[in-house]
Amino acid sequence: MKIIDHINKADGKTLFSLEILPPVKGQDINCTFKTLDPLVELKPAFIDVTYHRQEYIYKQKDNGLLKKYSVRKRPGTVAICSAIQNHYKVDAVPHLICGGFTKEDTEDALIDLNFLGIDNVLVLRGDPIKSEKSFVAEPGGHAFASELVEQVVRMNNGKYLDDELQETYATDFCVGVAGYPEKHFESANLSLDMHYLKRKVALGADYIVTQMFFDNTKYFDFVKKCRAIGITVPIIPGIKPLTTGSQLTTIPKNFFIDLPDALVQEVLKTKDAAEVKQIGIEWCVNQCKELIKNNVPVLHFYTMSNSSNTKYIAEQLF
Repeated sequence: MKIIDHINKADGKTLFSLEILPPVKGQDINCTFKTLDPLVELKPAFIDVTYHRQEYIYKQKDNGLLKKYSVRKRPGTVAICSAIQNHYKVDAVPHLICGGFTKEDTEDALIDLNFLGIDNVLVLRGDPIKSEKSFVAEPGGHAFASELVEQVVRMNNGKYLDDELQETYATDFCVGVAGYPEKHFESANLSLDMHYLKRKVALGADYIVTQMFFDNTKYFDFVKKCRAIGITVPIIPGIKPLTTGSQLTTIPKNFFIDLPDALVQEVLKTKDAAEVKQIGIEWCVNQCKELIKNNVPVLHFYTMSNSSNTKYIAEQLF
């Protein structure tokens, strides 16, 4: 089922969804099932699976030549989504990114997803890899998420890269895109960032999922500004609890967001890791209760493949 249909069918009730990471090299599907089993009991409407680009380093050989080595390998998102959807009968949402893909690669991935009965994709540009100072598009690939949205929508209309193809089959993907209540870190300001978000929606995006935030006013203001410029699609808040003291620095550094002063001060008063975790979870529960009270369509949890924290929080809410 499409995400937009899940939301419409819920008739105003806030749904529960989550996002997981692909397992690391050497792990099998049972590792993913072990993460998901406790969460599926809570009946998530859908499960997102992130995509991590393969990364490489070059090592000098004895003869002085450089050899390329892959340093980041994870199972394919397409395969994981298919396994999840077939095992749990829950809609899986693969992340589709620009980085590392040509347009032909993207078309092939969409053909595979359509064949497997996967109805949804979350379209993202993707981050630069560690060896890049800034994002570099693959030769023959897309530089912006808006271009990727456009390709998915074209296939939904039966238009493939080869215009001479006859009797093409139209796909029917529901397309999600990312939104940033505190703006994308590369954008000059929030207004410009929202300008590009509106373009993605105009090109055919069906819903928006936000970057995580810890201050609900950031989300409410973001939604208000979106509606003011004519963005009418559902805007799903992305949620993650703060669970360690080190996250006071790692979350702002990695995700380019602010942490509320009240939360930071409470964490600074703690005596041990257990207290930090408890404060972070209580903050998240209260944050979610306020969002539900304000009729958000879905609470989307970034689990980082840690099921215990998400399960505890979701049990307080659903």
